[in-house]
Amino acid sequence: MFLKHKIFGKLFNIFTKSKINDNLVSFIIDSNESFSGNLEYIKKEFENRGNFQFHFYYKDKLSLSSLKKLATSKYVFLNDNFFPLAFMDFNKETLVVQLWHAPGAFKKFGGSVENASMLKLISDKTDYLIITSTYNESFYSEAFQIDKSKIKPLGLPRADYYFEKHDIDRLRNDFNEKYGINPDKKIILYTPTFRENKEYNNVFNYLDLNEFNNKLSDEYVLVLRLHPKIKKFYSDDIAVNGDYIDCSDYKNEQELLLLSDILITDYSSIMIEFGLLNKPIIFFAYDLDNYLSNERGFYLDYKKDLPGPVVHTTEELIDVICEGIDTSKLKSFTENQFNQIDGEASARVVDFVLKEGGKNG
Repeated sequence: MFLKHKIFGKLFNIFTKSKINDNLVSFIIDSNESFSGNLEYIKKEFENRGNFQFHFYYKDKLSLSSLKKLATSKYVFLNDNFFPLAFMDFNKETLVVQLWHAPGAFKKFGGSVENASMLKLISDKTDYLIITSTYNESFYSEAFQIDKSKIKPLGLPRADYYFEKHDIDRLRNDFNEKYGINPDKKIILYTPTFRENKEYNNVFNYLDLNEFNNKLSDEYVLVLRLHPKIKKFYSDDIAVNGDYIDCSDYKNEQELLLLSDILITDYSSIMIEFGLLNKPIIFFAYDLDNYLSNERGFYLDYKKDLPGPVVHTTEELIDVICEGIDTSKLKSFTENQFNQIDGEASARVVDFVLKEGGKNG
């Protein structure tokens, strides 16, 4: 596997002696533009600052002309892993910034759970890693195998979305019309994550939809957003008589969070982002013992540190919703995960890059 990354690096390095374009900003991205939110917000912020040029390098397409633009960029941003970076020798005038797509620290990842040699090579070629809080610096240092001096807790650029002006009434009306939802009902968003143990991936083997709807459907509608890896564990015949609304392919995940009144999740980091909205979160962990024993683990104590109640059965889930969801830990939890909660993360990142982050500044 490393061979193709090394070949890519050698091709890239052909162009690194070319003159740097001080106004060129490059973004490394998948063709399907997954995890593109941070990059879009950084691009918008650069557009507000002056006459910059932008280049998107699609990492699953090999183009020599695109490689040359990447090699001659003053600023390079990425939002996910890009293994060829380990073998790419950027010009000393280029600044390489990893924004990472997830906020805070919840599930362990990277060097916290696997061999870290490749990650160390990548981090050696990365100038800065942007995270959301000082509290999580040690976790990210371990996960990325990166020196803490390169970590900057400036925020999650795409989280600026929640501080923009949105016409919630119009968005909700459009949502109601699209899915045939009663406007008087509150939305419960359920976002189960992927399990390595296939036995636990069909959540409807553990969530009793009939019981859930019998008790709650007068007041709530259940909206499901599946992790892409677990769609194959579901069949279309599950959804009958309006049991739930499948929004797995809904384009704007952040809009779903904005519209939802309650979040049900299990081991997904989406709960950290939802915490910015100061709305209730429930953790439906029907397979917790197995997950703790056999999956990758957490940076926190799952049973004690979460910002909402942990339930294990449909009955417990219904009871928590009916009796009222404890949100007493939500504020302090969110403040641990974000140094600043103000909608200015994109501005902080670009300020840092332009004014403080230059290697030669």
